[in-house]
Amino acid sequence: MRAYHSALNALGLIIMIFGLLMAVPLAVSFGLGEGIRFRDSIIITFLVGLLLWVLTRRGRRDLRVHDGFLLVAATWIGLPVFGALPLLLNIPGLTVTDAYFEAVSGLTATGGTVLTHLDDLPISLNLWRTFMHWVGGMGVIVLVVAILPLLGIGGRQLFKAEVPTPMKESSLTPRITETAKGLWLTYMLITLVCGLSLWWAGLGPWDAVIHSFSITGLGGFSSKDASLAHFNNPAVEAVAAGFALLSGLNFATHYMALVRRSTLPYRRDPELPFYFGVLAFSIVMLTAYLMQAGAHADLATTLRYVAFHVVSISTSLGLATYDYTHWPTFAQIWVLFLGSFVACSGSTGGGIKMMRAMILYKQVLREIVRSLHPSVVVPVRIGTQPLPEGILHAVLGFSFMYMVSIVSLTLLLSASGLELITAFSAVVACLNNTGPGLAEVGPASNYQALADFHKWVLSFTMILGRLEIFTLLVVLTPAFWRR
Repeated sequence: MRAYHSALNALGLIIMIFGLLMAVPLAVSFGLGEGIRFRDSIIITFLVGLLLWVLTRRGRRDLRVHDGFLLVAATWIGLPVFGALPLLLNIPGLTVTDAYFEAVSGLTATGGTVLTHLDDLPISLNLWRTFMHWVGGMGVIVLVVAILPLLGIGGRQLFKAEVPTPMKESSLTPRITETAKGLWLTYMLITLVCGLSLWWAGLGPWDAVIHSFSITGLGGFSSKDASLAHFNNPAVEAVAAGFALLSGLNFATHYMALVRRSTLPYRRDPELPFYFGVLAFSIVMLTAYLMQAGAHADLATTLRYVAFHVVSISTSLGLATYDYTHWPTFAQIWVLFLGSFVACSGSTGGGIKMMRAMILYKQVLREIVRSLHPSVVVPVRIGTQPLPEGILHAVLGFSFMYMVSIVSLTLLLSASGLELITAFSAVVACLNNTGPGLAEVGPASNYQALADFHKWVLSFTMILGRLEIFTLLVVLTPAFWRR
């Protein structure tokens, strides 16, 4: 264990910082006179982190590859324990399983909830739930990586493990700390504008703040049981969909556009044409399909619901304005399928990401050409740059494990007694960090009715999806623990 003192030491620091973040809802609770017990949660979290940091500081060194993977996995498994404390201490009758599931769903920006009567929940608790979205959406690791070098702990391996996109070797700035700071400043600016826009569109101040955290983090928690349907406000829905589209883009592109004060980074981003193209095609096609099926009374209503839910589910936001499980099965499956790949790499969204989908598509085209012309050399290009074979192999390996994860976890839930459509959609929704699924876990219901075993399996699934499978699986292999 001494070989991993650096990872454990950094984990202690992360837990302490996470405890200090609870001061945000504590201040809200105190200011509103709610009397919620955040102080106990802060003390427990901070003392545990401090103890771990003190016990391991003598063995500290620069983080290496093994340390980075272990720290990221331990953080995403361990932090929900502390994120669950405010819920467990303040919601009567809440079980440990439900509290951990809710915290995992919050920090992984999934948005599948087990709580009811959200309208009656104190503002500070609803704020904490979506604040976990906001911290987890960009990644608490990316936040802390800007602080670790100040304490003598390197951050590059940590950043690479936390952001496992196909192009993760590239940096926006020469220093990894400056990269993390730049991403977070961009993230905070978009969140601020989102909150002000929601307020302008008609939400109350606290609802605007709560939903801005949820939307920018692409999480999906709401302060209302009926989600955004509670407000029945087309302007709010338009703002939510617009900022979900922004959060579904690569934050590196946003950052470069802000720094250069130019739209050129957007024009050069190879994912954007596919991103907006798939969304536009899906909206037009589903609107026509549902009009033909008579799902809604008129074109305006159909377009309103289709456009919002295509954007919300595709980007893995997961907020809802209508129970789309009333749509024909084809439309339900199509929307669920979009959440698997539409969000761009470097965004707060889930799924395999648009970059990997593009690479897979181009690889399939290359194999078709090779079948017709075996001697031809056809490089796979993203933009004007040919991709190294190593990235192609990595994407193929990831895609295989993605499908294996869906099949094996669905079979596990089904074998334990869960109805097949519910099991499949729950696994897909949790692996893609989307939130609502179909059948028993659709947008009009939640995950509360599932058995404890199902909730633990889906908690693992959410973490697996948030870390894009390999970061977590690497730590679970015997080879990782051999020195």
